Amino acid sequence: MIISANQPYFCPFPGFFHKAFLADVLVILDTVQFPQGTTWISRNRFKNDQGPMWLTIPVWKKGLGMQPINQVRICYDGRWPRKHLQSLKTAYAHAPYLEEHLSFLEEIFSGCWEKLADLNLAIIRHLLESLAIKTRLVLLSELEITARGTQLLVEVCCALGASTYLAQGQAQKYLDARLFQEKGMELRFCKYIPPIYPQLWGDFLANLSIFDLVCNCGARARDILLGHQPAG
Repeated sequence: MIISANQPYFCPFPGFFHKAFLADVLVILDTVQFPQGTTWISRNRFKNDQGPMWLTIPVWKKGLGMQPINQVRICYDGRWPRKHLQSLKTAYAHAPYLEEHLSFLEEIFSGCWEKLADLNLAIIRHLLESLAIKTRLVLLSELEITARGTQLLVEVCCALGASTYLAQGQAQKYLDARLFQEKGMELRFCKYIPPIYPQLWGDFLANLSIFDLVCNCGARARDILLGHQPAG
């Protein structure tokens, strides 16, 4: 069994889903520490007629110290949900497949989500379904593992009976392969190549939120994402 893991990013980039496709189980690291600075957990890039368009989900941090990701609450001060939804509608008004995701986006920006992790998980599940990726999701909070760093990932693999842990190539310098070897597990790295696809608004921009890909390419998004990738 191949296990991979990732923090619950907001509207993740295509590489998130490429790695998920290569794994049997994707563990969502919902109990690790929420970063103090800017993070992909609360923001991502889309595209409009001006180029990259950043959308950020405001969260409560002041005076709360170090928070696990699954305890971070969304801040609804201001009218940002309506503004974010309108920004996406305007940016992708001419995208052929926006309509397929519009009701979901309206739900996402309805203001009914209390915690950021729950919002992001709903988005991730919607996108996995849209891409017909059947990888099983498991929350780290369900496993009750409190180790850190490489040891955390090793214990996750042991708990789920994994033979292989799959990480993105950039993680190679951070992971201790010896800890996996001691448990008889393989540490494997996947290489992700950003796909090029039909895109609105001028010069192509890579590694936007995968919503850009699915809104522009519909059912072809899966083949575009996975068709030219090297094996994991």
